[in-house]
Amino acid sequence: MSTANTVSQENQSNLVPMMIIGGLFAIFGFITWVNGPLIPAMQSICQLSDAASFLVASASYISFCVMALPASYVLRKIGYKRGMSLGLFLMAAGALVFVPAAWTRIYPLFLAGIFIQGTGMTLLQTAANPYITILGPIESGAKRIAIMGICNKAAGAIGSVIFGTLLLAGMKEKNELLASVSGAEKEALLDSMASGVVAPYVGMAIVLALFGLLIRKAPITDLETTEETAEGEAVKTSIFQFPHLWLGVLTLFTYVGAEVIAGDSIIKYGIALGLENSEFFGSFTLIAMIITYLLGVFLIPKYITQETALKISAGLGIVLSFAILTTTGFISVLFVASLGIANALVWPAIWPLALNGLGKFTKTASALLIMGISGGAVIPPLYGALVGSKKSALLASGVLESTADATAATSSYWILLPCYAMILYYAFAGHKMGLKKA
Repeated sequence: MSTANTVSQENQSNLVPMMIIGGLFAIFGFITWVNGPLIPAMQSICQLSDAASFLVASASYISFCVMALPASYVLRKIGYKRGMSLGLFLMAAGALVFVPAAWTRIYPLFLAGIFIQGTGMTLLQTAANPYITILGPIESGAKRIAIMGICNKAAGAIGSVIFGTLLLAGMKEKNELLASVSGAEKEALLDSMASGVVAPYVGMAIVLALFGLLIRKAPITDLETTEETAEGEAVKTSIFQFPHLWLGVLTLFTYVGAEVIAGDSIIKYGIALGLENSEFFGSFTLIAMIITYLLGVFLIPKYITQETALKISAGLGIVLSFAILTTTGFISVLFVASLGIANALVWPAIWPLALNGLGKFTKTASALLIMGISGGAVIPPLYGALVGSKKSALLASGVLESTADATAATSSYWILLPCYAMILYYAFAGHKMGLKKA
């Protein structure tokens, strides 16, 4: 049999698993990017500070740090297929927690539901990312993950628009009304706003549970990794012998923090600037990412390497961050949305670079990389705290509240600069650490 025929058969045999994994990427893309409109909705419903509202992102992303290694253990025990099914059922359970949370308006209960959903996504991510990375040559891993990213962000854009419409319609008027009422009237209005959360999350739970049942019948088989490490390397005996992996974990930590800020803060940023239709701004970032993913599929690895894509992405992130800091109004919002271009190929590039030469350690390494997603739990609340602190200082100095909101939100985006600096270091040098030079 010719080599061409063999490659063709391998591509055909990989097509169905890729389509299934693409569906899973779409599901957790939808769930993840709902956080964008959920943050301002929770801030109003539960009467939260800026910093406290970003705990919505923290509750979701901290689960990746806490549950990644247990997820790896579960996958080793029950396999990819049953692990993915369990993840979907957990996500459905988390969505149902929103029902009593909405009835009681207890913010920690909302956060518990988000954490449970994050636990389910941890199982899915821990299985899906290494699966798609090793489902073909490592040098084209970024291309396959970019295809998954299109599924992820397209679903995320849809989720952001749908839930933005459902949760934030008339929010400006409701907030103005809240400021003018008190006592029982205010409580009744808050209860009414909270009740709007129930139907969308019950619907989400039903869909996720159905997918959990369907995935049990899906034609997915386990992919086994070999004992081999990088070519020319001595056989490694410990996960701690791969410094390029650990630097990859740190880089993913900073990257996810930057990506979550770009995606989850843009709606609040538009509101702070007093712009109309801010509830749709989250889709701008996602559309920018989808377009860049398409470019990645076309360019990698035929025209540019994964390393080059990462270098360009990091450099562009630094340039766009400076642009946000030096502009205002809708132009500044567009620069925040343009971070989607800088962010899109970072995740697809880091995974194959970090897993290069891991061999039998691939599953454990994947769990560690998933733990890096916890950057989304740490860095966005820091941004929220910076906004709150700056706003308080401006109000104390006599600045009008509307001006303080806009200035504080814009100036706090400086936190993105060290994130992209870390990505740039990994692109140039970090991914080579500890690997034998060719």
